[in-house]
Amino acid sequence: MIALSAAAESTHHLQPLISDLGLILMTAGIAVLLFRKMKQPLVLGYLIAGFLAGNHFDFFPSITDMKSVEVWAEIGVIFLLFSLGLEFSFKKLMKVGGTSSVTAITQILFMTVIGYAVGQWMGWGKMDSIFLGATLSISSTTIIIRAFDELGVKGKKFVGIVFGALIVEDIVAILMLVLLSTIAVSDQVSGTALLQSVLKLIFFLIIWFLGGIFIIPTIFKKAKHLLTDEMLLIISLALCLMMVIFASNVGFSPALGAFIMGSIIAETTMAEKIEHLIQPVKDFFGAVFFVSVGMLINPVTLINYALPVAIITLLTIFGKAFSSSIGALISGQPLKQSVQTGMSLAQIGEFSFIIATLGMSLKVTSDFLYPIIVAVSAITTFTTPFLIKYSERFAFFLESKMPKRWVKNINRYSVNAQAIKSVSTWQIVLRSSITQIILHTIIITAIILLSSKFVAPLVANTRFGNTLAALLTLVVIAPFLWALSLRRVKVDEVEALWEERKYRGALLMLILIRMSLGLFFVGFLLNIFFSPLVAFVALIIAIGAYQIFPKKLNEQYHKIENHFLKNLNDRENKKIDRRYANLMPWDGHMSFFEIKKESNLVGQTLQELKIREQLGINIAYIKRGEVTIPIPTKTERLFPGDEICVIGTDAQIAEFTKFLTQNETEPPTKVEETDIVLRQLEVSQDEFIQKSIGQFRAKTDGMVVGIERNGNRILNPESSLILEKNDILWVVGDKKKMNALMAFEGAKIQRDRGSKE
Repeated sequence: MIALSAAAESTHHLQPLISDLGLILMTAGIAVLLFRKMKQPLVLGYLIAGFLAGNHFDFFPSITDMKSVEVWAEIGVIFLLFSLGLEFSFKKLMKVGGTSSVTAITQILFMTVIGYAVGQWMGWGKMDSIFLGATLSISSTTIIIRAFDELGVKGKKFVGIVFGALIVEDIVAILMLVLLSTIAVSDQVSGTALLQSVLKLIFFLIIWFLGGIFIIPTIFKKAKHLLTDEMLLIISLALCLMMVIFASNVGFSPALGAFIMGSIIAETTMAEKIEHLIQPVKDFFGAVFFVSVGMLINPVTLINYALPVAIITLLTIFGKAFSSSIGALISGQPLKQSVQTGMSLAQIGEFSFIIATLGMSLKVTSDFLYPIIVAVSAITTFTTPFLIKYSERFAFFLESKMPKRWVKNINRYSVNAQAIKSVSTWQIVLRSSITQIILHTIIITAIILLSSKFVAPLVANTRFGNTLAALLTLVVIAPFLWALSLRRVKVDEVEALWEERKYRGALLMLILIRMSLGLFFVGFLLNIFFSPLVAFVALIIAIGAYQIFPKKLNEQYHKIENHFLKNLNDRENKKIDRRYANLMPWDGHMSFFEIKKESNLVGQTLQELKIREQLGINIAYIKRGEVTIPIPTKTERLFPGDEICVIGTDAQIAEFTKFLTQNETEPPTKVEETDIVLRQLEVSQDEFIQKSIGQFRAKTDGMVVGIERNGNRILNPESSLILEKNDILWVVGDKKKMNALMAFEGAKIQRDRGSKE
């Protein structure tokens, strides 16, 4: 009887959870069919379906327990952010250019401040206003990618800026989740608390990332022959949930842990396969999350707050378009690309829902904020494709209406902002030293804290336990202590600086700081396990040991470092996505295409195809299997499977795409990394002045694809054009040769400046 009663009780609690999940999936399925038929974003369909299936409408089946919906929504957020992390990767953030970073940061700061101000102006509370500003600052990756696909604009230059800005916004959104949680708990904006939260986040991000990259790819490689698709899926989800637990235990949101684990796995060679396997899980829980979001909307609230919805919608569209455009202009982009970038980012989406959900779950925001944010997102989802479609036309209209002096100044600023900037040797050494100090300080601190928390209590009551624990910890941190205090960084640059007397004091100070930190950590560790006197004696012994075994520590550290770097770079060395590149200050940019085996172009030479003459573009290189043909000559033939990099304007790339399509070719999704790069340099060497572009190419093996002279720009200039002093060139060529040429030019500019001074 007891067993039957328990089973009945379990069924009673289980039934609402299952029935509500069934209702969520049924409404999601209907939404998929209808919105796919109408060619509208599925996210919007899920929201509307959930809205109608909520318990606010009697003529539709309704959920029975709001708590179960919130449970499914929370699970949905975890797997949604895990999948977003798989598409993110921290290395992408490191590669984001200054343009995207400045654009994103400008837009985020502007919308956060203006959102808070508008909330206060409408009479909302402080927390409602803060969360409003945060939700309005993050654009929707899902909606933008879908709009780009539908409009076929992925080959255009501004798209790269938008994707870079979205990467920056993703990491800022994660930071916001932590900061907003801190503000919500303390119920006040405390500078000290926010700083502690930021430092804590940075500490754990670095530890998790370094540890994850060191361990997880190794496990995947060692067990590769054992991993079936089923096992790989299970292990990936297990790693996700493990990181969710870690994040929760140290005071972060579960969603943050899921995102971080996705980002770590994104650096492995199994990333593409895991992303493919996780796609059904992502789609399933994504549908659950967005339908659940829709179910939490109260239509009465929307009616009562129709005016705020309208105000915030207009603020989102115009505010984000304006601030993103200004950010792109500040970073040095021309007016056209800036306007296109701004109008593409003028919406809110999935991260805004998550931030709004956080406020609701912490019970620090009013009930009306959540449905308002969802309504604004739904409206801006509709407007986004139209804004992107007409952005170029609007840019031309804006340029025609602006004073000519303004347009000229913008163009001049665009060129000057992207002119060559030489980085001094001291800056290189200082940056490397600071990076070295921060990374190894965090690693050593983490190991010591783990030892004090888990090892010290185990040996506290044993006779020689403290000595053994301290010795084990010292052995583990020894390679990192050596790297922190004694490892040489940027040897050639340091030697060059040492020759200049004015830098010797600064270099000695850096060495002193690093050695002092090493001594501090040894003393700190020993003080945990011993009394101060014993710790001091042990410190002297430890210093002597480090002096005796430097070679062994050097070898051990480099073994660890090489293992980490191999894991980190394996995926990139195997294959990276370079669908587009945005490297020039006007419409000209790189795009990548593949020659299919059934193409009519196969077997023809570049001279026969007359691509340069007919379409005005240049072919920077041809990649054929493992062989790269840089700056191909006119006699070079195209073969099946060739991957070609072309340089031209948006219009020229569009024409070339059409040309390839007519010959049964299409752009590939992924191409191999190459050693061909595009660099910008200023003509200052006497041997190039008054020489033709053809002569420049013969000297440097570099192809000039753009030239800036007295504010005028020429894309793909003729080889007979004569170079003049102070011309700014955009040159495609071998990476090593281009870097050597850039270094020579930079050194000459520095010498010229020195002589003038």
